[in-house]
Order: sequence, then C-alpha cells, then structure tokens
Amino acid sequence: MKSIFEKSRKGRKGVRLPLSDVPPAEPLSERLSRPLPAALPEVSELDVVRHFTRLSSLNFSVDGNFYPLGSCTMKYNPKAADHAAGLAGFTELHPLLPRLPGGEDFCQGALTLIWELQEILSDLTGMTATSLQPLAGAQGELAGTLIVRAWHSAQGSQRRYVIVPDTSHGTNPASAAMAGYDVLTVSTGPDGLMDEAEFSSRLGSDTAAVILTCPNTLGFYNPGVARISELAHRAGALMYCDGANFNAILGKVKPAEVGFDIVHLNLHKTFATPHGGGGPGAGPISVTRPLAEFLPLPRVERNDDGVCRLRLEAPSSIGSLAGAYGNFAVLVRAYAYVLLQGLEGLRESAEKAVLNANYLRILLRDCYESAYDRPCLHECVFSASRQAEKGIRALDIAKYLIDLGIHPPTTYFPLIVPEALMIEPTETESRETLDEFVQAMKAAAAASPDRLHRAPVNMPVSRLDEVLAARRLDLSFPEAQ
Repeated sequence: MKSIFEKSRKGRKGVRLPLSDVPPAEPLSERLSRPLPAALPEVSELDVVRHFTRLSSLNFSVDGNFYPLGSCTMKYNPKAADHAAGLAGFTELHPLLPRLPGGEDFCQGALTLIWELQEILSDLTGMTATSLQPLAGAQGELAGTLIVRAWHSAQGSQRRYVIVPDTSHGTNPASAAMAGYDVLTVSTGPDGLMDEAEFSSRLGSDTAAVILTCPNTLGFYNPGVARISELAHRAGALMYCDGANFNAILGKVKPAEVGFDIVHLNLHKTFATPHGGGGPGAGPISVTRPLAEFLPLPRVERNDDGVCRLRLEAPSSIGSLAGAYGNFAVLVRAYAYVLLQGLEGLRESAEKAVLNANYLRILLRDCYESAYDRPCLHECVFSASRQAEKGIRALDIAKYLIDLGIHPPTTYFPLIVPEALMIEPTETESRETLDEFVQAMKAAAAASPDRLHRAPVNMPVSRLDEVLAARRLDLSFPEAQ
C-alpha cells in the first residue's frame, strides 16, 4: 500500500479554499516563518478518501474485531450514546459560556447534565461529592493523590509514603511520585491478593495513603479490603481506590462502604465512551465528605430553586486540571449510557463481564497455565510458561492472533506473572465470539514455534524488531514529489 506521500503529484489539489473576506495580516517575522513550505502531500480529494478509507480498514477496532485487551475494557458501546453526544444543543455550546455574565442561563441543560452525572457517580461509589474535570484516569489519579497531600497538609501533617501492591497499574506509583511521595510496594500472596502481613509491617505514621485497585489486575476482589481500610485509617492514612476495574463491581459494591475515601472512575471503560487512539477520556474523581472541599474547580452546584451554577472558588481546592469542565462529549455519552441501562442494567453488565471471564478461564486452563487457579471477576490471567518451554512466548501468541483477526490480549502484565496473558472479554461479547476466541487460543497453543515466530504473516506489516525500532527511530517523512 502506497503512502499518501507516494501518491503526491506536484500541483494536484483536493480542496479549493474560499477567498479571504478579512484584511490581510501583517507578514510574520522571519524568526517565525518557515524557510521552506511544509512538505505536505499534493493529492486529489478522491486520493485522500481512498487512502484513509483503506487505512481505517486495516485498523483493529471494537466495531470490527474481538478486542479482549485486559485491564482496558475495550468493549462495544451503544451508538445511541454517540448520537446523544452529537446533539446540536451540546456540540454548539462554547465551553466558556457559563463564565460570561448571564451565560449560565443559556446552558442550563448542559450544566444540569453535569450535575446529575456527578450525583449518579457519587451514588454508585457511595461517595459524597464528585468532580468530572479530570481528562483521563491517570489525571484522576493525580488529582486523588494531590487531594491526599492537601488533606494531610490541612491536618498539619507531612507524610512521606504511599503504599501500593505489586499488581498495581503503573499509573498508581507514578501518580504518587508526581504528588511528591515515595512509594512502598507490597508483594502478592499465593491467593493473588496483597500480603496483609507485609502490608501491616509497612504501614506506619508516615503513610499518607494506600492505593488499591478494586478488583485487582489479576481479576480478584479482596474480601479483606474493609479490614485493610480500618488498619490504614487507624494509622491516619487515606484509602484510595483505583476504579479502573469498576465495571466488575458496578451496582454490587460501593467503594465508600468498604472504607475507601477516594475513587477515580474511567468513564472511557465502564460507562460507554470510545477508548483507544490516545483519547478522549474522562477520569472523574469521587470523595467522602471530609475531602469534598479539596476537589478541583470549577464544580457545578444546583441551587434550591433547581438552577445550576458554577462554583469557581474554594479556598482548599487543589485548583483546576483542565480549561473547562472535563471532556464534555465523553460525559454526555456516560450520562446517556447510565440512563439507557438503569441500575439493574448496570448491575447486569457487571454480572455478564464476570460470567464471560470465568467462561474463558475454564475453557482455556487446559491449554495455558492459570496464574492463580480460582474464580475471577472481569478478567482472567494466564501464563504462557508451558509454551515458553517450547520456545514460544506470550508475544508470539499475541502476534498469531492478529493473523486470525483477533486483537491480542494484554501481554506481560501484571508484571508478577511470567509470560502473562491478561484476557478481558467484557460483557458485550456473545458466547459464539468467545468460543471462536477459545479455538484461536487453542490453535496458538498447538501451532509450531516457527509459525508463531513469523506471525503475523497475513497483514500488511509483518513481524517487526521492536527493540531495534525503539533504538533506531526513523521519524522523517519523504519529500513530496
């Protein structure tokens, strides 16, 4: 397939710009001007349409392929939510309108949606208050750890450590470090849960917070989380719930009820928004009552008369994380999804996600080594250690699945599982699709090492030397012809 630059022909145009209807601007200074024109391809409209249509057909997407990417929840999302986000009443609003004098009166619908979604998420998590401003789960985590720091500072305490298990998402220690904390890591026990004895030995008066993914990245819910929370609170630490896997306990467990003080949610996982391609995302953060004053600004509040207004000032707030009020179109999709499902539908989605993951766990455990052979929640983790004895690695299996039209599951995570294959089928896949995936995984387990080492062989791009590609970056573009 030719690149768009290879299709370029000098003088060919795909668009005709209208004549300018404003006075010409002063020319840019030489310091700000390019010495040469941008090397953009010169192609016709038809060439552009065909090029990008072909490219899109080469991409893996939830609309076209099974996407069992563990801990990322690449599930199909209803198009009704996309339709709601595209309504003119939402898309044509300027994001700064509520800040103008009288501007709030012209966007009560949007502000009411934000307020109601805040209340819905607070109810689902058992928390008191929610901010929708964080633009991704990682930013929500950072907001949470900044709230931890602000809380302890307000108590006159300067603590040093944040505790995380060794199965945590990489963003957990990263967020803690960005907030200025040192990280203490606790090992996983033989049951796939954080070792409580080791946790107790690391917990102390210098502990600022404990960050637990609930359920964890092995797919297990920790039944001792309330006990862990009690120990943390007794030491004066806060409990932070990484809610990236909230889709497994949605409508079943409210984090606040088992002792968590803070939780972030990935709307682009649990609540029907597009995921992948670098965004957009949304990582709302919910907190208990003592922490509400530290939430980022602005926040939407509703007066007794039902009118929604922006709260722009709060002395203890950690400040703003974005220019406006979060990724608004993502919030609209999440709101529409909740209304479509209702509480019973949300609970059923969690039940089906758990059922599907355990279905795969049972059908594949004869071919692959179970990391921990016990019932899981939303995702199951296998090890390709049996295959590794024949010279086949998890990466080889992942590449082979591409040839079969299936997006690979997550590989090599959690880090504590050798040759890890983390599989999350989500609640949206049918039994027929899951059965096809099982057959593909069994075929990979039975394939010859040579075949797997060459995979993928049916794609436009075959096996790459990824280490070499990372070390010898070639980011140059050919000059247009």
